Amino acid sequence: MISRVRCVTAVCATSATLAGLAALAACGTARTPHPARPAPSAPSAVAPRPPTLAPGPAGLTPVFKNGTRTPDKTVALTFDADMTADQGPRAAAGERFDNPQLIATLRAMRVPATVFMTGRWAEQYPVQARSIGRDPLFEVANHSYSHYAFTGDCYGLPTVPQERMRAEVERAYAAFREAGVRGVMPYFRFPGGCYDRRALKALASTGVTAVQWDVVSGDAFATDAGAVARQVLDGVRSGSVVVMHCTRSAAPVSERAVRMIVPELRERGFRFVKVSELIGGSAL
Repeated sequence: MISRVRCVTAVCATSATLAGLAALAACGTARTPHPARPAPSAPSAVAPRPPTLAPGPAGLTPVFKNGTRTPDKTVALTFDADMTADQGPRAAAGERFDNPQLIATLRAMRVPATVFMTGRWAEQYPVQARSIGRDPLFEVANHSYSHYAFTGDCYGLPTVPQERMRAEVERAYAAFREAGVRGVMPYFRFPGGCYDRRALKALASTGVTAVQWDVVSGDAFATDAGAVARQVLDGVRSGSVVVMHCTRSAAPVSERAVRMIVPELRERGFRFVKVSELIGGSAL
């Protein structure tokens, strides 16, 4: 075997020849050209932080009920996707806590909306939860995990102990992640709309803005879509937040009511927005 030294010597003596170049490569002394460096990628866009309200007095969770009463005539339709932690057997027996026809109608009419979803609902309907969350027409917000009340005497709902209130919010966000719902807003709606100072204090560290409403649709357990529509139309003002539901079992006429509400409000010059737009306008 030719030694490395002899090989290099031989190559140097014949470096001008093609054979010498081949020998140089065989000896492993040829320099391999460095591959071209890829062009630096453009910096990734950072999504803007969703608007929230500043903490309330004593650092309590802030509460948002409606936007500013400007001539702009904006209104936010919000829909609670309610399902309590103990309703799994009822869902398994065929009761429907979703309302895909309502979501389809909002899409067909191009109506932006905010859906306040319980973690249990997202677990039961993960495909629908993902679809709503990925549609830029909508935004998903937190409605607790179990839909248990944060105060006593709240429409007969079971009560969450104060020491478990923060965990209810965090568990819902975990359920959304597990279901593949991305970009959930830092907004929270108390089950039943029931809250007190204890509840606001318990959630202060989560950084959420609690979102209530100033127009009650009355669609829960209603059977007359026209009556629901009239109640909304009579109550809406610029900056209003309307509370409705997207659960067939508890609000069977909501979709029909929406088909009456939307064209009438548009005829009056109202523009439909998501809650985040109202909060953003109020936080300026």
